Amino acid sequence: MSRTTPPAPPSATSGGRVAVVLFTSDLRVHDQPVLRAALRGADEVVPLFVLDDGVREAGFAVPNRRAFLADCLAGLDAELRARGGRLVVRTGRVVDEVARVVAETGALTVHVAGGVSGYATGREQRLRTALAAHGCELAVHDAVITVLPPGAVTPTGAGSDHFAVFTPYLRRWETAGTRAVLGAPRTVRVPDRVASDPLPARTSVQNTSPGLATGGERTARKRFTAWLADGVSGIAGYEDQHDDLPGDATSRLSPYFHFGCLSPVEAVHRARQRGGPGAEAFVRQLAWRDFHHQVLAARPAAAHADYRPRHDAWRSDPAEIDAWKAGLTGFPVVDAAMRQLAHEGWMHNRGRLLVASFLTKTLYVDWRLGAAHFLSLLVDGDLANNQMNWQWAAGTGTDTRPNRILNPLAQAKRFDPHGDYVRRWVPELADFAGSAVHQPWRLEGPARARFDYPDPIVDLAESRARFERARG
Repeated sequence: MSRTTPPAPPSATSGGRVAVVLFTSDLRVHDQPVLRAALRGADEVVPLFVLDDGVREAGFAVPNRRAFLADCLAGLDAELRARGGRLVVRTGRVVDEVARVVAETGALTVHVAGGVSGYATGREQRLRTALAAHGCELAVHDAVITVLPPGAVTPTGAGSDHFAVFTPYLRRWETAGTRAVLGAPRTVRVPDRVASDPLPARTSVQNTSPGLATGGERTARKRFTAWLADGVSGIAGYEDQHDDLPGDATSRLSPYFHFGCLSPVEAVHRARQRGGPGAEAFVRQLAWRDFHHQVLAARPAAAHADYRPRHDAWRSDPAEIDAWKAGLTGFPVVDAAMRQLAHEGWMHNRGRLLVASFLTKTLYVDWRLGAAHFLSLLVDGDLANNQMNWQWAAGTGTDTRPNRILNPLAQAKRFDPHGDYVRRWVPELADFAGSAVHQPWRLEGPARARFDYPDPIVDLAESRARFERARG
């Protein structure tokens, strides 16, 4: 792959103080504290994104997120060019590539958004060490990826470094206040001597989900603005409708928050300006996102180890696990959600809770297997939210009722009462009328022979008894 130096925009200059902005999960120019801080302290900045070999080797660079990332980088480059700048892309080890750019430009500071994963914090440590050898400072900025930094609010009392229960966290979170929203810069001056690899192309990524959404800041902002204004299925009805499976009235903004195309701080401000119960419910979901980040920041091992061990002797039945992944469990609402995941790289929030409970409680399979499958497909595959939500569902995380089980039939009756969600994603059952679609195995004779759909892979009563015995 050859590097090119595009023609300098008319506003670009040479010389003066240079800073580097290392973009990670903050691919935007609106409400972008990292970029604004760099612009305040330098005459020119290098907006840099590294296609990191370490991320690929760790297994996080899956097709859906790579394709969405390509959209996001193209969008970021367009926004920077509209302001006289451009995005510089490098490929390799992130520390090596940042150090090379610093050496090429004589940059005195590298700015980056703070992260909470073990990889992000390790990256910061390695960068700080490597940059010191070049006489360069690393500036880490908080409240970029989340509304509040992970350690902004902590419980009172000795030895408490984070909240382990959401409700008290929410009370403190709501009164902590948020920083002001920053406007997008008018001008971004980039040294014309800095070469860049080509931007990755979405079309070059194979094996993506057919219904994968389009990424990028402009798309995110248009979607959010339209959702705020929608008086039927937008934020106005969110409190009552966000669990409605066929209604699909969620914001669908999670991929854009994951890649930082939309600022969660700006989202909170704009939602609160809109006001109403729907806005409060939406802001509460952003608080859940912050909550999970502060848990993982305090307990990095929770990405892979039980936050609250239950001493589970997890089952491993390959046939059942494969049926769950393929959406062939015989429980239509579970299968519909899993097929939505495969088709879109995204799943309705109620569906996520339902299929996670089914795997960990009904089949009694290790949550880590489910979390890994989700990360292999989800375009919004955020480590903190994915892992901690899976632990919540499994009863090994922060849920105060660790042995709760979501019955798929009861959930279907409540959140897909007429079977519309199932018929959308399980075409074998498209001709069924009403709620009968949720229990097709009850049909007999010729009616049962009309469709090719499996019987349930597990008896709900027996599986519940098995789980209760295992948990004691």
